[in-house]
Amino acid sequence: MRLLIHGGRVIDPARGVDGHLDILVEDGRIARLGRDLTAPGAQVLDASGLTAAPGLVDLHVHLREPGFEAKETVATGCAAAARGGVTTLVAMPNTRPAADCPEIIRLVRDKAAPTVVNVLPAGAVTVGQRGEQLTDFAALKAAGAPALTDDGVPIQNLALLRQAMLRAKELNLPLLDHCEDRDMVQNYAVNEGAVSRQLGLPGRPAIAEELQIMRDVMLAEDTGAHIHICHISTAKGVDIVRQAKARGVRVTCETCPQYFTLTEDEVLRQGTMARVNPPLRTQADVDGIRAGLADGTIDAIVTDHAPHTAEEKARPLSDAPSGMVGLETSLPLALTGLYHMGLLSLSRVVALMSATPAALLGLPKGTLAVGRDADLVLFDLDEVWVIDKNRFASKGRNTPFHGRTVRGKVKYTISRGTIIYMEG
Repeated sequence: MRLLIHGGRVIDPARGVDGHLDILVEDGRIARLGRDLTAPGAQVLDASGLTAAPGLVDLHVHLREPGFEAKETVATGCAAAARGGVTTLVAMPNTRPAADCPEIIRLVRDKAAPTVVNVLPAGAVTVGQRGEQLTDFAALKAAGAPALTDDGVPIQNLALLRQAMLRAKELNLPLLDHCEDRDMVQNYAVNEGAVSRQLGLPGRPAIAEELQIMRDVMLAEDTGAHIHICHISTAKGVDIVRQAKARGVRVTCETCPQYFTLTEDEVLRQGTMARVNPPLRTQADVDGIRAGLADGTIDAIVTDHAPHTAEEKARPLSDAPSGMVGLETSLPLALTGLYHMGLLSLSRVVALMSATPAALLGLPKGTLAVGRDADLVLFDLDEVWVIDKNRFASKGRNTPFHGRTVRGKVKYTISRGTIIYMEG
């Protein structure tokens, strides 16, 4: 199959490309980039007025299957990814059973194959994510796991965590690290601060995240392992990573749109829809996250897409599960809150959502180089529209961004040369 994408602005931060070019796709790969290309017999996609960029790479997604199909399935999660321009995603292992063995890794990959979205299931660090016994890292890698994580149940046993880092280093596997001290945060719903006091609830203190970032940075410095800090949410946390990078520690980190867009005050307006772990923080923390995105301390923008049922989110704030969906809103929120606000260049936003996350996991994605998979997102950079959760492809409707006006809209998503989403 041949596809000619004609007349759009092409941006590929990995190769420093930004200009009006045509893209020829053949047999699922990028065949040529140039001006006024011709391809007799090819399907022509008119990209006039659109920006074509590498398909987004999301390092932090909860697909819920197996075990929690009422919240999401691999199929519905991948449909949401396609609508959001995401062509590659890393699925978290907190399924039932957990992705702690090759069989579950292969199950998720097999279920994703028909969608054409490139799903890479992360393997659990410990058996059942219980923090007691390490999984077979080599077997998980052989089955296709690109990284290891216990996600929302971070390992508290430091001897075991150090052992995990040493073993992961041997296999060149990054550890994706949810940093919150479990004893300090319990199952509390909101940031410890003005809002928690106003609601009369115990809070999740920022120091619980920052201490664990510092702890794990020091272990990475000791072992030489690559740790990746998940969904960083505090200004001090960003500064810890900034200083560690300056010392040469193998540490990278990510954040999510909610952490550079919303503050803890959103809980007062939206209740459980704004409950997420780690919690929404203060304006000072939002400013710190934006600074980390601007100066390169933060390596990736991800979603931490975490669908829940309407019944679960209808519970009282202190009892409802944490998390929000994000696959279908991450690009417009990043364009609106970072690019259109003049905080980051378009190239930097695209890099944070494609080239850089791909590079830190060593994935052959995030670029439009000739010979690479033809994974692309085409979007209207300036279209203004209103987010409507009722139109999501995801089963999850738990978003605090419903009704928000944004600027920038996905029009096409192409994965390995196949158009997997077209608006309308």
